[in-house]
Formats: sequence, structure tokens, C-alpha cells
Amino acid sequence: MNNLELFADAPRRTEMIGAQACVLRGFALDHVDAVLAALDGILQAAPFRHLVTPGGFTMQVALTNCGSLGWTSDRRGYRYTAQDPQSGQPWPAMPHAFLQLARAAAAAAGFEGFAPDACLVNRYAPGARLSLHQDRDERDYGAPIVSVSLGMPATFLFGGLARTDRTAKVPLQHGDVVVWGGEDRLRFHGVSPVKDAPHPLLGSQRINLTFRKAG
Repeated sequence: MNNLELFADAPRRTEMIGAQACVLRGFALDHVDAVLAALDGILQAAPFRHLVTPGGFTMQVALTNCGSLGWTSDRRGYRYTAQDPQSGQPWPAMPHAFLQLARAAAAAAGFEGFAPDACLVNRYAPGARLSLHQDRDERDYGAPIVSVSLGMPATFLFGGLARTDRTAKVPLQHGDVVVWGGEDRLRFHGVSPVKDAPHPLLGSQRINLTFRKAG
């Protein structure tokens, strides 16, 4: 059985938000239990933390990582590291459930052969937001970004290749997956302040898994 067959029973609706960018509605629902169980192990080894930007600001969104590389930030800049700066240990390995979901979602969006080596795990409390930015700390931009939404709903902001370009507001629900790559890979994106609408499973938080090929 291949990855796509494992997700065959998930409610499917694909919404294009760019030439090579889409929202796969409900795509992650079938594997939520496995993903959340795996997340517990990640958090035991590498708990959530609020990073500091090079400008000295504390990020509103809490973060941790899994995979052979993890994204981090401090006064020295943004970068990927093989070790968790807090523990000095390697980041937790990427769980099979995570990798399976990321590969299947990428393939469903037209990006076969996706092999992520980093997964950023973000936790949004009510009111937290993520300002517009580009994902450009990776070594090349040939692989897509796969972003999984769990918990409270959020509004995803999807802009253009310049920060001043018009931004589309894309509502995301528990289980939705956004995939963008190709000519859309460097589009600016962010998240509006998350409203407190407790989710039956995760309560007053939104968990976002962002898969990347960083190395």
C-alpha cells in the first residue's frame, strides 16, 4: 500500500491558491491520532520554546523541531542546526507518521518524491500571530513546503514574491494541509492572530507542522 492509499478515506477537496500552491482540505484527518502520539515523544526530548529574533524580539509562537535538521533563531541570526541548542543533543528523529503524511500530501499536490529532513512544530496560543516572511533559509528551493494545521482554526496569509504584494486570507481548519512550491515557493506568508476557539481534541491551541527539505 502506498502513501496515497493510506489517506484514501480522508475527506478530499483541493483548493488552488497559486499556480503551484494548494490547500488539501481535511487531508491529515486520518492520521491525527498517530501524529499526536508521535508529537508527545518529540516534546519530551525537545520541549516548546519561544525563540528570540536577531533584533532581540521574543517570538509569539512557541517552536520545536524534529528531523536531522531543526530551524532556530537567536541574536546571531536564523539558521538550521543538527543539534538542539537547549540540550546540545540531536533533534528528535522525524517520526514515521510525520514523514508519511508529508510525503503523501506533497504527492497529492503534484510534488512527487518529497524527502523532508526538517519539521518545524509551532504552537499558537490565542492571540499569537506569525508575521509575513519567506522561507529562504534552506539550501535550495527545489522542494515544496508542506504545512499541516491541527487544533484551533487560523487564517493563513498568502502573499506574493514581494512583501508589499496583495495577501490572500485563507481559512484553515483542523486537518487541512497547505502545500506550495515551484514558482510559488518563495511567496510571502504568515498567520493572522489566532482567535480563542477551543478545539475538542487540542483545546485552546493550534499546532502547525511545517515540513521542509533544508539540507
